This record gives sequence, C-alpha cells and structure tokens, in this order.
Amino acid sequence: MVDTVRDNVSVSSIVREAPATEQPARFKELTEIACARPLETLSSEQLRELQIALHRLGYPVGEIDGLYGPKTRSAWAEFKIDVFPGNPTLVGPQSLAELIRRATECYESVRYDFSSTSSVKQAICGECRKQGIGLPQQIAYVLATVQWETAQTFEPVKEAFWLSEEWRKHNLRYYPYYGRGYVQLTWENNYRKYQQLLGAPLVQDPDLAMQPEIALFVLTHGFMTGAFTGHKISDYINENKKDFINARRCINGRDRAHEIAEIARAYLASGEVNGRG
Repeated sequence: MVDTVRDNVSVSSIVREAPATEQPARFKELTEIACARPLETLSSEQLRELQIALHRLGYPVGEIDGLYGPKTRSAWAEFKIDVFPGNPTLVGPQSLAELIRRATECYESVRYDFSSTSSVKQAICGECRKQGIGLPQQIAYVLATVQWETAQTFEPVKEAFWLSEEWRKHNLRYYPYYGRGYVQLTWENNYRKYQQLLGAPLVQDPDLAMQPEIALFVLTHGFMTGAFTGHKISDYINENKKDFINARRCINGRDRAHEIAEIARAYLASGEVNGRG
C-alpha cells in the first residue's frame, strides 16, 4: 500500500498486530502518526525516532539530533525506494510501520552463547548475517578483526588493557570514553550514538560497552554502517572484490592491515565462516 494524504490509519493500529516485543517504547512518537504527511512537518522527537530506526538499518542519517536536514531527507528517500513504494517525501502509517518492524527485527535480542571462543565466533557469524553482513569473505574479515583487536581472547577488552585505569585516566584525552569492546568504541559522541540506538545508558556507564551482547552489536553495526570511520565493510569486500588490506580502514586506517588480512584469508580458507570449521 502506498502512502497518500487520505490515509487515516494510525501506525499504532498496524504495529499493535505485532507481538509486544516488537513495539519498543522509543518509537512511541512515530506510532502516533495517523496520516501521511511531509517529512519536514514531523516534530523533533518524531524525527529523532525516525533517525534512530533508519540508522539501525544502515541508512546514513548523520547525527541523531531530531533535526530535519538533507541527510535525514535522503536516508528516508532511500528507505522508501528500497522497501516501500510511494512518494519518498511523505511519511505515513504503513511506511512507518514497516520501518519500525524492520528496525526492531534487526535488533531483536538473540540469546548468544559467549562461554567459549568457539561459541563467540558462532555468535559473531550469526550477528553478522542478522545485520546484513552475509558474505563469507566479509564474516571472515570481521572474525579476523576481533581476533586481532582482543589479542586472540575473543573477549571484550579495554583500551591498553595491560595498563591500569589510573594510566588511562591520565593519558587518554577522551577518558572515560576510551576504547572498549570487541573493537574499540571511543569518544563520548560515539557512546551517545550507541546509547540512542540501544537504549542502554552508555554515556552514564561506559563500561556497559564491555558486555558481550552490546560489544557484539557495536562491532557488527559499525562494520555494516561505517559508523566508526565512515567506511563500511561492503566498500572493500563485496560480491565483486575482496580487499582485505583496505578493509582495515573500517576500523583504524591501515594499522596492521597485512597481518589482519592474513588472518581473514585463513578463516575463509578454513570454512569456519560457513559452519564447516
């Protein structure tokens, strides 16, 4: 069904048909929209929720600030073109219900096992596929990155984990928002971004980024959307090319790019990413 200005069915009546677990409170303002309207007429809170949902799905909205601008307009138009027919400048109940459904399903909690290295690897493979990083060569590179970034422990680590908290406090200019996780999430603005996406108080309690479930989400979402450096894994590894060297730009320039590329090649050759390892 296409959005029209005559549409008077509310999003909430559509979303209510889904299980309660698919109705996150942070999309409450969007579910109250009862008829199609121009994107620029949404309130700041409605725009913020729209930005969160779009960013969850990998559409480049820029800052999640509740402001109407070219990036939000472009991201919404991309979503409409990709998955929902109709005028890309209009926001209506059916398109919003589809956006909420997809955003919620994409981030629906999965009970992964983090009790061993092998189970963490399986969790990484599963979350990659869940978030749209599905090619074996892509998953191999994500596994290689985690192996390198965690010093082969496959456990979330703190930046300079071999040093003390006192050292980090006096030597890291972005303290207390230093690197944590399977890859290093740094700076307050990035902690705030994932706080908005996950609904977890990461700014107030940065150590939440050490929880395996959160660390796994950040890892995969960062690779999928380019949230870390502006470079997505699909920019370098896709159906047409396999650039394991420059894929390092998704995380940290080309630091140790060749070593990580070799690990990725080994994962791909082993068949582990296809469940044969």
